[in-house]
Amino acid sequence: MIDAGANLGFARANNLGMKQTLGSLILLLNPDTIVSAGAIYRLIAALDARPDAAIAGPRLVNRDGRAELSFGAMMSPLAELRQKALVRGNDRGVGGIAAYVEWLTRHPRDVDWVSGACMLVRRADAEAVGLMDERYFMYAEDVDFCAAVRARGRRVLFAPDAAIVHFRGQSRATASAATQQAYRRSQMAFYDKHHPGWARALRVYLKLSGRLPDTTIKQ
Repeated sequence: MIDAGANLGFARANNLGMKQTLGSLILLLNPDTIVSAGAIYRLIAALDARPDAAIAGPRLVNRDGRAELSFGAMMSPLAELRQKALVRGNDRGVGGIAAYVEWLTRHPRDVDWVSGACMLVRRADAEAVGLMDERYFMYAEDVDFCAAVRARGRRVLFAPDAAIVHFRGQSRATASAATQQAYRRSQMAFYDKHHPGWARALRVYLKLSGRLPDTTIKQ
């Protein structure tokens, strides 16, 4: 147990933990999870079978066993719209969407990113990209981390043979104002870094919709 003395945010806290480890593989795992028997070994096996891969993420399910869409395409306006539609439809139990998410999460595949709630990472790759970008306090740091790894020609795997129960927090629709502000700050930081052409349009949209975060607030 490491006492950071304060809430450092997801990226900084994970970096602090990674720096204290010694093994060739690093497991990032949220505290709101339950690891099923053999899941970690299956993640290890997935990486062992793919020397070209740097990261493997498991199939995440909620307490009722419903699959969580814990991977996706590189974050962009269209990708975000698609991801939100699938996540919200799945959360609400919309028949066709829930069935589609269930199907998607039953098949192993190379993906652009996997959820930071649980990911197994090769130390060499994590260190090669400088660990997680600490400008993200909460949200988007896992997508950014996977993007940095892929930029080096390495792969990210979704490994559904490994299953983890994830007691996911509030949906963004019911999240606190502070949580929504944190998401918007990370979203803007991500677009500034990866999609500068879209960043200005995003700021205009957030301002017009009354959701532009106060970036002067210290985390």
